[in-house]
Amino acid sequence: MTGLSQTTTDELSVNRPGSTAAEEHMEEAPAFSRVFAEVLKHGPIARIDVSNRTGLSQAGVTKAVNRLIQHGLITTHDTMPSASPGRPVQPISVNEEALLAIGVTVRVNEIFGVVTTLRANVLHSVHRQLASIAVADVMESIADVVQELTDQLGADAERIIGAGIAFSGDVDREHGVVRASARLNWTHVHVRELLRDRFDFPVIVENDVRALTIAEEWFGIGVDTSSFAIVTIGAGIGCGVYVNGDVVGGAHGVAGELGHLPLAGVDAVCPCGRRGCVEAVASSSAILQSIRAAKLDPLLTMREAVELARSGDADAGFAFERAGSMIGLAMATLANLVGPSVILLAGESVTNYDLFERRVRESFDEHAFGSAAECTIVTRAHTFEDWARGSASSVIRSMVDRTLTEG
Repeated sequence: MTGLSQTTTDELSVNRPGSTAAEEHMEEAPAFSRVFAEVLKHGPIARIDVSNRTGLSQAGVTKAVNRLIQHGLITTHDTMPSASPGRPVQPISVNEEALLAIGVTVRVNEIFGVVTTLRANVLHSVHRQLASIAVADVMESIADVVQELTDQLGADAERIIGAGIAFSGDVDREHGVVRASARLNWTHVHVRELLRDRFDFPVIVENDVRALTIAEEWFGIGVDTSSFAIVTIGAGIGCGVYVNGDVVGGAHGVAGELGHLPLAGVDAVCPCGRRGCVEAVASSSAILQSIRAAKLDPLLTMREAVELARSGDADAGFAFERAGSMIGLAMATLANLVGPSVILLAGESVTNYDLFERRVRESFDEHAFGSAAECTIVTRAHTFEDWARGSASSVIRSMVDRTLTEG
C-alpha cells in the first residue's frame, strides 16, 4: 500500500489513544470523515454547503478539507459566483481514483468482480462460471477473481482499500459469516476467516441486496432521498431499506427479508423450506416453474416463458400476474411499516416488468394505507456488474464509517 493510501486509511479508520495528539485526532476524525462523506456523495460542492449539510462550523469544514486535499483525496475546481452576495465559491470534489475498492458478488453458478473508484465507478470487471458451490471451491474462485483484478491494476493495486464479498441469504457482516444461504446450500460459513490470509487488504462480507442498497444510498437514488427501499426481483426476492440516515441492518444482521414474508398461502413452498413466502410465487424461478408445470414442459426456458406471456398465453399470463399481485402486496406491506418516500424496483427480472407492472401497481394501491400510497415506485434493471459494484460500495462506506463509530 502506498504512503497516500496508508496515511489516509489511518486517518479514516484508526484511532490510537494515549497521547494529546491521539486525543486531538479522535476529536477531529469524525469531522474529517463527515466532510469526506458529503463531498463523496454531493461533489462538486461548495464548502458552505458542506457546512450546512453536516452542521459543522465553516472553520471545521475548512480544516477537514485542507487535510483531505493534503492527502490527495479532494480536488478544487475553478471559482464560480455565489448564490448569495459575497465572495465567489470554489467547489470541491473527491479525487475518486486516489483509492480503489474491489467488489465481488457470488451467485449460484457464477461470480462477478469489479474494481471501482471511490465513487463506485467501474474500472475493471471479471466474470467467471462456478464449477461447484462447495465452500472450498468458491473461496478459490473468489481468490482467483480478486487476483485477476489486482493483476489488471498493476502498480495501481497499491491503492486498494479492501474487498467486499456479497452473498444472498443471512449474512453476519460483523463477523464475516454466511449464516445461511439457501441457494448455495451453505450454513455458518466463516468467509472472512477463510479469506483473511489471501489478501493484503481488509475483507468485508455482506448480503448482496444490502450491498446494492448501500450503493444506492451513496451514489444513486438515496443521495437526494431521505428514505427509500429497494426491492429486487430475480431468482429470489430481496429488499434493502434506508431510513433515518442509514441502511437498516437489523439487530441480528437480518432485515428487509421481503421475499420471506408469509403472504402467499400455505400451498406455496419456498426454496428456504418454509411455506407461504412471497418468493415462492414471485421470483423468476417460481414463475418459470409455474409455467413449466402448466405446459408440461420441464425444459421450458425463461425466454420462452416470456414470449408465451407476451403472445397472450393464459397460463403464462396468469403466472406473471400472480407474481405482480404478490410483489405489489409485499411492497404495500413494506410501505405501511416503514413509510419510504421511494421504492426502487430493480433486478434482472425488471426487464420483464411490462408483464406484471399493472398488477404490481393495482395491488400496491389496494393495500397501501393512507399516505403510504404516496410512495413513488421507480423501476430500473440491474446487471450483475451492478451487484458487484454494490459490494465495492460497502467497502467505501466502511472506510468512512469506521471513523464515525470509533472517533
